Amino acid sequence: QVQFVESGGGLVQPGGSLRLSCAASRSIFSVHAMCWYRQAPGKQRELVASITIGGSTNYADSVKGRFTISRDNTRNTVDLQMNSLKPEDTAVYYCNVPAPSWRYWGQGTQVTVSS
Repeated sequence: QVQFVESGGGLVQPGGSLRLSCAASRSIFSVHAMCWYRQAPGKQRELVASITIGGSTNYADSVKGRFTISRDNTRNTVDLQMNSLKPEDTAVYYCNVPAPSWRYWGQGTQVTVSS
């Protein structure tokens, strides 16, 4: 069963930090790389960061140096530490696998960066 539960979003001022967390179903987490995506109002969903089972990471240029993705293979969770947040980071953030073959997405977690 595919399941993702995202949490940790909120309202933060520019320059602030948030840590997002995603709990994934073990059957998915144990065999897949994991990603964080985001979707801003009126825009398409975009890939923010990814991490392989072994811990190799990749980031969108817009978040490099500010965001850090990590995973805990014993707890089936993937986190996104977001520092130096900007208003343009405002979006609903989702976790999923790379290029998912299913239509399922979790409910996401809202991040709003505003003064």
